[in-house]
Amino acid sequence: MGSHRKLGVKSDHRVAMLRNMTADLITHGRIRTTVTRAKELRRVAERTITLGKRGDLHARRQALAYLYDKDAVYKLFEEVAPKYKDRNGGYTRILRIGPRRGDGAEMAIIELVE
Repeated sequence: MGSHRKLGVKSDHRVAMLRNMTADLITHGRIRTTVTRAKELRRVAERTITLGKRGDLHARRQALAYLYDKDAVYKLFEEVAPKYKDRNGGYTRILRIGPRRGDGAEMAIIELVE
């Protein structure tokens, strides 16, 4: 994966968090998180959607190895990826929504573009 943001958590926590957030993004279409996490999630989600666009068995197994949610992988390959067959990247959009009330962290909504 190369360089990445540490997001203030240990590496196994970070990987698990990004896996879960990617599955949620695919399942729900949009999620609310901090700007930094959204930017890091975008890298992972775009790669995962590109796997879905390939659509072969190997790509599906790679997606299942990363996302443990079978329903999310099914939705990725059957619904999400076919929408982007004519698009080269840029499947997600990050919208800033201002600071969080508790600690002032800059919040954002990351969503799949239509």
